Amino acid sequence: MSDPARHDVPPHEQNQQHQNEQNDHAQTPARGMRALAGEEFSAAQAVGGVRGLVEAVLPGLVFVVAFVITNDLTVPLIASVVAALVLVVARLVQRTPVTQALGGLLGIAVGVVWAWTSGDAEDYYAGGLLLNAGYLVVLLGTILARRPAVGYVVEALRAGLTPEAVKADADRPDDQPSAFAALTAWRSDPAKMRMYSIATWLWVGLFALRLAVKTPLYFAGDVAWLGTFHLLLGVPLWALVLYLTWYVVRRPKAPAQA
Repeated sequence: MSDPARHDVPPHEQNQQHQNEQNDHAQTPARGMRALAGEEFSAAQAVGGVRGLVEAVLPGLVFVVAFVITNDLTVPLIASVVAALVLVVARLVQRTPVTQALGGLLGIAVGVVWAWTSGDAEDYYAGGLLLNAGYLVVLLGTILARRPAVGYVVEALRAGLTPEAVKADADRPDDQPSAFAALTAWRSDPAKMRMYSIATWLWVGLFALRLAVKTPLYFAGDVAWLGTFHLLLGVPLWALVLYLTWYVVRRPKAPAQA
């Protein structure tokens, strides 16, 4: 809910205060893909800080370490599930958002079920390989169709696209332009098309690199190296590509006023 209007403050000052608050919010480094719309970028903030990094890495790290030590499938599978569950429970106890931890748990569950069913430890990573292949095909398709996906993502973030905003926009008078016209307007700007195409190619490169490195290891059944590169090409590479994307699509800073 917004704060009630103060009657002792002139309307133009209220508007200026609101604008200042929006600017302060925009200058604060955001988390995840929302960082692409920010004026500043922080890799630590983008991955969710130390806790976010731990939640993304720990279950997979536990799996590969346990497998190397025991050379058995059961112990690593159980250990990785326990690690993921502990992370979720910790957030529930502290009453903090559980979205990232639950997402990690779901990914671990898919890998565990796949590996347990087949009896092959490398199948713990099969779901991730297929997901990367899917992303690669979709993103490459958006480039070939001259509708680079990063453009839609960035413009949606900048336009503040939320379910509430969409509903409010749907209820606007017919004579008023849509607040989300920018979601597609950029496609008529050659400079933006080129910028968003380059940014989308960065993500194509990320998924292609993961597949090029991990697919041979998967078919070779080399779980130790597969698990190692799964970690190295996970959060660190994602954060690097996210920063490069932000650098490509960032808005130029307005010149400081004297």
